[in-house]
Amino acid sequence: MKKNILLRLFTPVTLAVVILGITSCDKNDNVALFSVSNDVELGQQVSAEIASDPSYNIIPESENPEAYAYINAMVDDILNSGQLAYRDEFVWEVTLLKDDNTLNAFATPGGYIYVYTGLIKYLETPDALEGVLGHEIAHADLRHTSRNIQQEYGVSLLLNILLGQNASQLEQIAGQVAGTLSGLQFSRNFEEEADAKSVEYLGATEYACNGASYFFEKLLEEEQAGNTPEFLSTHPSPDSRVEDINALATEAGCDTSLSGKSGYEAFQNSL
Repeated sequence: MKKNILLRLFTPVTLAVVILGITSCDKNDNVALFSVSNDVELGQQVSAEIASDPSYNIIPESENPEAYAYINAMVDDILNSGQLAYRDEFVWEVTLLKDDNTLNAFATPGGYIYVYTGLIKYLETPDALEGVLGHEIAHADLRHTSRNIQQEYGVSLLLNILLGQNASQLEQIAGQVAGTLSGLQFSRNFEEEADAKSVEYLGATEYACNGASYFFEKLLEEEQAGNTPEFLSTHPSPDSRVEDINALATEAGCDTSLSGKSGYEAFQNSL
């Protein structure tokens, strides 16, 4: 039966029945129209789009295995915190991007993590970087991008998947996501969720659980000095985020002292 014929068969009532029949809560207790397997597939396609786009300037692991060993160990500390919902389902693969002028990191659906050298060189302690990594990993684990996609595409995307049209649809979405990820904007609610999870993740590591606050503190200092980082154009103001992160750390009773881990300066200089 052709797709357009099937679409005409769905009345508003039957659409509601179909959606209710396949909708469930994910591991984070969020209503999920977009499945975890869709997240994984979309992440693979976005990763392929990024790999084929020279503007991302990927640093191959073969060219700097020491840097990758260092940052993979940092990511592993978070993954092994026992706090992730999709620790085993997502790939959790980190890629370094060469751009010393970009203070950013992002994660795709399915757990592909990208970190710019500019962010690494900007942050003065490994605790601050670990806090940002925790924040980005949280965006993936909380499925924020796919939840945004659900809001944007809604029933249309769902029906395409149900009718076996997901391959071309996901390819189209993957291209759109890959083109916007480095400047991706999440709602304030999603950013607050990711900040809170970062504290939770780091609380089970040797790093200061409020590590992300050091990043936002530095951004505030630069903004107050009249140098507004581009990062702030795509992210909510850090004005209250430092206070909120530190309040969450106090409430959790986790360790906020800097870890003093060695090797970070060498890691920065290797990039």
